[in-house]
Amino acid sequence: MSTDTHIVAFSGSLRTSSYNTAAIKAASHLLPENCSLEILDISNLPLYNQEQDGANAPQEVIALAQKVTNADAILFATPEYNYSVPGVLKNAIDWLSRQQPQPFAGKPAAMMSASMSILGGARAQYHLRQIMIYLDVHFVNKPEVMIAGAHEKFNDKGELTDELTRDFIKQLVDSLLSWSHKLKS
Repeated sequence: MSTDTHIVAFSGSLRTSSYNTAAIKAASHLLPENCSLEILDISNLPLYNQEQDGANAPQEVIALAQKVTNADAILFATPEYNYSVPGVLKNAIDWLSRQQPQPFAGKPAAMMSASMSILGGARAQYHLRQIMIYLDVHFVNKPEVMIAGAHEKFNDKGELTDELTRDFIKQLVDSLLSWSHKLKS
């Protein structure tokens, strides 16, 4: 496996005590020493406005695009809002989809979702996969990590306490690293 792999992560939730952000933090603790993970801040992005594309793009968008471009892989964690991805995540994707060169193109990626519901955000994952096909993102297919009953799997400090969920996240991280290596070679 290659050394010095840098993963950028998108949380589809802005909530301070987000289970999805907590899942990303749990993933960061499961990485090998030669890997790093950076959670990207999408909270400061304005609503997408086509009049601000290209040279007129806000500095926050340009900086975010550069981070994605420089990354070796992408990790998404998203809640499910109304059977789909949250608007804040879609907004970030819309901004980045308009940047040239395209920061998502050809990137290996993985996704997970956490929800208090019994489905664990499954429908949001399927929509995210559909959205990212056009942008040429290459998702790992397995494992699918849908953390149902998330409120029972994280403590009040946002720490993952469920060993089975930890194992699934570890498998996802390992798959992402392996997939990233395959795509590079």
